[in-house]
Amino acid sequence: MSVPTVHSMGTDPASPDWPRLELVEVLAVVEHWGWAGAEVRLIWHSPRPLSAAAIIAVGDRQLFLKRHHRSLRTAIELEEEHRFIRYLYLRGAPVSRVLASADGRTAVELGDWTYEMHDIGEGLDLYRDAISWSPFTSNEHAYAAGRALGLLHLNSQGYDAPPRSTVQLVSNDRIIRSADPLGAIDELLPLRPALADYLRHREWRSDVARALAPFHERFLDLSTYLPLLWTHNDWHASNLLWSDSSAGATVRTVLDFGLSDRTTAVYDLATAIERNTIPWLDIHEGFAGAADLGLVSGLIRGYLGARALSAAERAALVAILPLVHVGYALSEIDYFHGTTRSAVNADLAYDAFLLGHCAWFAAVEGRALQAHVQRELPEAR
Repeated sequence: MSVPTVHSMGTDPASPDWPRLELVEVLAVVEHWGWAGAEVRLIWHSPRPLSAAAIIAVGDRQLFLKRHHRSLRTAIELEEEHRFIRYLYLRGAPVSRVLASADGRTAVELGDWTYEMHDIGEGLDLYRDAISWSPFTSNEHAYAAGRALGLLHLNSQGYDAPPRSTVQLVSNDRIIRSADPLGAIDELLPLRPALADYLRHREWRSDVARALAPFHERFLDLSTYLPLLWTHNDWHASNLLWSDSSAGATVRTVLDFGLSDRTTAVYDLATAIERNTIPWLDIHEGFAGAADLGLVSGLIRGYLGARALSAAERAALVAILPLVHVGYALSEIDYFHGTTRSAVNADLAYDAFLLGHCAWFAAVEGRALQAHVQRELPEAR
């Protein structure tokens, strides 16, 4: 019997950090959603590495079940995300419905684990086996994804919940919106002892100061003009379901709001550009290559076809690109050092992601991407 693997921080498969969902466990979990005694089958296991998830069948109904370790997501923390999904769902956004348990909770804690259950989203999972951060397979897919993101931001307007309370594996712009990003990291460390322990052995103050210096002041000057908005923050091809298998397919369902938080529209759009168009998966083999500018154009044109950007947002989109990964990179270091105890991945997150992304934007490839984004943004009317 082959040993199950999941996606890694690079292109090679890896051993899973978390045990797979097995049928005995699933049978116990579905009882809390009121399906005791139902016929249950396991259909598919997700290869994503940060949690365990599967498509299951309960009778003739297919559902998506996801399990988190409670050190990463408590029920209260997970329900913050679910309330945002529900808001979008009630406004007609193409998101899958989160299912409440028999007790009316959308997250259930059992032992060391926290579980959530969703309806299967509508559409084809064209990128099911694609490694996270791998690119779209067509410029038309990039356009469709950009348009879907713009529409999601329109649907998100009016959702005024406070920022996420969780500090683990969440993506936001709190560090880079601070006038003193090193001080903001210092304030974060008491909440993230594993991150503090890791940084204690690195020259992080000088490293981060040097990485941010070429970019931070320009973005900070613009950040106060950006309206706050709850955003997805993990917008890549494998988190979308599609209308068909053609190059011109459109987005039917948006998945996985696990990194969502209160940020800004340009933070979310910059994240989409960064994660879908730059070959970061090659960075462990050396410096990443040039961005796919056709995909960049597709994302931006699709987005602008659905939602206009203000003059400040257009300027800030260019300025935030080199910085958009800073907060999540710190969260990755925290996770790999403190939870999975992977020194290799923690170092990769620090050297290649936290520092390496900024270094890429300071070089010719990054400057070319910023210039291209600027050309794709006509003057706001």
